[in-house]
Amino acid sequence: MTAKLNPFAAAPQLMKEWMTLSNHVETSLEPGLIELVKIRSSILNGCANCINMHTADARAKGETEQRIYLLAAWHEAPCYTDRERAALAWTDALTTLAQGHTQAAAYEALKAHFTDEEQVKLTLMINVINGWNRIAVGFNLWYETPAKAAA
Repeated sequence: MTAKLNPFAAAPQLMKEWMTLSNHVETSLEPGLIELVKIRSSILNGCANCINMHTADARAKGETEQRIYLLAAWHEAPCYTDRERAALAWTDALTTLAQGHTQAAAYEALKAHFTDEEQVKLTLMINVINGWNRIAVGFNLWYETPAKAAA
């Protein structure tokens, strides 16, 4: 895959600010939860680049293969906590807004497991990963994971 353009070269200041925001939001909740959200959103958006990157990141942070693979069907998988399930439902609802507004039920679960501040942090994280998915898909970006590059 060849990138259509390098957004970091085309708009360096804006991309630097986007990276700063992304990095700040990424550290606002527990790392494992953040990676699950990134992977799930990337699956829904069909972003191979981000699925590749964030599954490698999740493994590096101790996530199991089972939980990574089952994100595609998390609704039926018993291996996620109630808090993770609430975050994944919120991710699904916000990532698929164009398919119909289904966030009311997801929000009820979210309120049960996240403080008001955490709800904002999670919502920002979902927005950030959706933005990255669109940048990566739109410009055919590909990040080679360090493990693959080393091989």
